[in-house]
Amino acid sequence: MFNFISPKDANITKPPYTTSSNVAWLDNSKTDILDRDKTQSSRLHEPTWRISTTDPMNGKDINSLKPHPKLEDGNLTMYFDGEETKQAYIDMPLDHPNQRLPFAATDEDDRGG
Repeated sequence: MFNFISPKDANITKPPYTTSSNVAWLDNSKTDILDRDKTQSSRLHEPTWRISTTDPMNGKDINSLKPHPKLEDGNLTMYFDGEETKQAYIDMPLDHPNQRLPFAATDEDDRGG
């Protein structure tokens, strides 16, 4: 059986991890904030251009981009292993879930949850 005593009875005034009073190096309130860091970036995690070097049809990595066919869609450039896989990607039918809904789709339908 365990005998439990209160910290007051054990004459413990503060936990052992706070016995050091030399923690001035933790105070970073005296550092200057850069102008760029004063406001939240509106482009956080938003790349201006994306490049995919993996063929989406066969999963092969494309090492030398110049001789391979590519397809640009908005801010995305996809490289393909050959013209055959590029054409197969273009010919692939669109499989969007909103096309088979029994009611009219709205912008709120793809919000997730």
